[in-house]
Amino acid sequence: MDAARLSLNQITLNSLDLPAAVAACERHEIGAIALWRDKIAAVGLDRAVQLVRSAGLHVSSVCRGGMFTDPAADPAAVLEDNRRAVDEAAALQADALVLVCGPLLDRDLAAARARVRDGIAELLPHARAAGVRLAIEPLHPMMIGVRSVVSTLRQALDLSDELGGDPGDEVGVVVDAYHVWWDPELEGQIARAGTRIAGYHVSDWLPETSDLLLDRGMMGDGLIDLPHLSGLVADAGFTGPVEVEILSRRWWAEDPDDVTRLLRKRFEEFV
Repeated sequence: MDAARLSLNQITLNSLDLPAAVAACERHEIGAIALWRDKIAAVGLDRAVQLVRSAGLHVSSVCRGGMFTDPAADPAAVLEDNRRAVDEAAALQADALVLVCGPLLDRDLAAARARVRDGIAELLPHARAAGVRLAIEPLHPMMIGVRSVVSTLRQALDLSDELGGDPGDEVGVVVDAYHVWWDPELEGQIARAGTRIAGYHVSDWLPETSDLLLDRGMMGDGLIDLPHLSGLVADAGFTGPVEVEILSRRWWAEDPDDVTRLLRKRFEEFV
């Protein structure tokens, strides 16, 4: 894929703070970045906005909102945190706010998924008023107890149908290669998503992963047919920045400039 489509997801260079990540984008001629809220908080929202604008960077997403599922949480506090996330995404002119919907914390999966639906429905008017697109990210079923009860693209699109109205409306989805590549319904669901694809994230699934959360592979090192997946996403109509999002203790320990040079090369070769 043309390197002009590349967006650096901050977590890939997790050792860097926001100023250093922005500088890395400038050094390596990367035109877009995806920001994480802890990195934004570390410098303050105003400073974060100034940094990305001064560098001329496009913000492909802010991560994350969501976490709707805790039955013991104060619903008002959850909503308020999500509204702050929307406001941050609006200030940064991000393409989308990524929603990691929340884990199963008891045995009532149906109730947890209902809380996700209700939480997004409550948040949607604020997002609509702020001009921020919400993007539900389905996560691999291995994450159901720690990150999200939304495990497939079909589930995410069903929520979009229920909450966001017509395709392309305010509730979109993220296609993350690491989380959806295994799905036997993937081709049909990506086609169904169409203009509701609000983000596309790439990494690779290693044949012998040592950590299901923090051992993602560099593109080309694993089992995912990324050229095929990229073709499906392109055929569905997605033309936005493509985020390289590699959560990996291995790569975090390497020199960030070396990692960035390699990921740029692999992006052109395998994505």
